Amino acid sequence: MKERLPLLELFLSGLCLWAAWYHTPAGALVRTAGAFIFGTRSTARPLLAYFGAGTLVPPRPPPPLAGPVPPAQALAYGTAAVLEESAVELAPRLRMLSQRLGSDDAALLAIFCGEDAARFAVDEARSMALDDLARALPPRSEACIARAAQAAMLGGAYALGWPLPETVLITSPFGVREHPLIGGRRLHAGIDLGASAGTAVRAVAAGVVRRASSDGINGRILVLDHGRGVVTTYCHNEALLVRDGQHVERGQVIARSGSSGLTTGPHLHYQIDLAGEPVDPLRFRAHAPKFAAGATD
Repeated sequence: MKERLPLLELFLSGLCLWAAWYHTPAGALVRTAGAFIFGTRSTARPLLAYFGAGTLVPPRPPPPLAGPVPPAQALAYGTAAVLEESAVELAPRLRMLSQRLGSDDAALLAIFCGEDAARFAVDEARSMALDDLARALPPRSEACIARAAQAAMLGGAYALGWPLPETVLITSPFGVREHPLIGGRRLHAGIDLGASAGTAVRAVAAGVVRRASSDGINGRILVLDHGRGVVTTYCHNEALLVRDGQHVERGQVIARSGSSGLTTGPHLHYQIDLAGEPVDPLRFRAHAPKFAAGATD
């Protein structure tokens, strides 16, 4: 029995180290730093994902939009979706708090955690970014920090542009459908846009290329990380014009559409993921979608 104890202790120690490596902010920070130093891709979650009961959970689908989202009010729309209030009424309040506290992130924290807590975080944090501000608050603030992170994530989704000209028609919407090639009812995790081969595909927001590669299903695929839990994916391209780890700007041409992978013809599969879960891109677009028969995947 005594001989087995050291082995049990060694196993438990290894289990604790593994948990710290994969399930704590400190482990995520070390993994992210290591990936940066060695030029590899990190699998660590964003630091904000560790706040609010330990996870940044996918939001409920936001309500349909009544009209276009003014770019300056995207954060107000994200906040309104979490609070179930009016974005029009929240926008001036956010603007006033941002001017008073010094940043939009501090204003978000004031909305959800109170202005006194936000002022304390501003005084104590190393930067005005929401993750740094959140770390300055005590553990009892986890719930309100999580709601602020949700609002920031939704605000980021409302601020996204469009990868192709607005005139391009949708050939297959988001949702469960009969797969045109494999068969069977499956979740179509994005929307298909009927672009001809070689059409310029643009980044919908500034971000970092997390994947620029190819596989038999998605063809030539790009995955962009825009921060705050917002990720966009572009599949079936003819050519990729950016590489892993590259920073891209909003509107930058990142690919040429095509029909690589498993498709019925040239098109772009465009997908938005929030906190790792796919959402309908049309939930964040005010224009009436135009559908047409055409190539899909």
